[in-house]
Amino acid sequence: MSELVTSLDRIELLRTFIRIVDAGSLSAAAAQLNTTQPTVSRRLQTLERSLGLQLLNRTTHGMQLTGDGERCYTYARQVLESWTEMEDELIGAREDPRGTLRVQVPHAFGQDQLIAPLGEYLRRYPKVSVEWVLHDRSPDFTAEGIDCAIQVGFIEDPSVVAIRLGEVPRIVVAAPELLGDEPLPASTEQLQRLPWLALRTYYTDEVVLTCLRDGRSHRFAIQPRMSTDSLYALRSAALAGLGACVSSAWIVARDIEEGRLVQLIPQWQAAPLPVYLIYPHARSYPAKLRLFAELIRSRMPNLVGLRAAGAEGAQPGSRQ
Repeated sequence: MSELVTSLDRIELLRTFIRIVDAGSLSAAAAQLNTTQPTVSRRLQTLERSLGLQLLNRTTHGMQLTGDGERCYTYARQVLESWTEMEDELIGAREDPRGTLRVQVPHAFGQDQLIAPLGEYLRRYPKVSVEWVLHDRSPDFTAEGIDCAIQVGFIEDPSVVAIRLGEVPRIVVAAPELLGDEPLPASTEQLQRLPWLALRTYYTDEVVLTCLRDGRSHRFAIQPRMSTDSLYALRSAALAGLGACVSSAWIVARDIEEGRLVQLIPQWQAAPLPVYLIYPHARSYPAKLRLFAELIRSRMPNLVGLRAAGAEGAQPGSRQ
């Protein structure tokens, strides 16, 4: 249609045209639309001018569809049916969770701790499917079609909503074989003399620990025997006795409990890492995203090895 359509939207013009044909006259269509006959006539004329076609032959005895009018009527019904289906689907998706939710999660978390709340979400909302994308980097919401992401570490992007879910305690661990017959280290200075492993995402050649009793910090340089960007690889290397490491508490909790690893100088720990749920700003959000956010906020602090954040939520771009 041309730019002649200015005051009335195209959908309304098509809807009026269909009503005229179905009602059999302009006056009957006007009564059904609760408007006046001149208004209905004006809408029909606007539609015809926009298309550059005559749709109806009007005489004193009545009206009849032209050939173009018959084709327009067929297309108009298809358009309005599609429009109604779209409205029903989009409004329904806003109120009733359905469709596909694309979530980016960290590799280790996404393969382990987050599977339980994911399973609960899928069982609760059977019309939703989830694409579970494993990445440790920041998400590209637009390019990759990501609906939301769970991210470990501080959020620097001011363009996203960032909800703080909890935090991950980080502790120093090693295999008993690494220590041999030597007693457990009793100070950070003794700790420094051990062989070390590094998790490049958070530390490479320096370890910073804080005393839980008084808040004192101690930092020391390391020359790691192995460095990796995988938390699972770090754990495996520690289990093999290759070195001590700073690890997320949740991934080594069972190993410590069963004696495969030992926590070294428990009163000294690395700074905990915050965990956020993030998603782009929008005027409204579909039910599938809103309900996922609600469930994940309630379940995350209860996962093994995590603890509740100091604040329930953070402002977009916050470094809480």
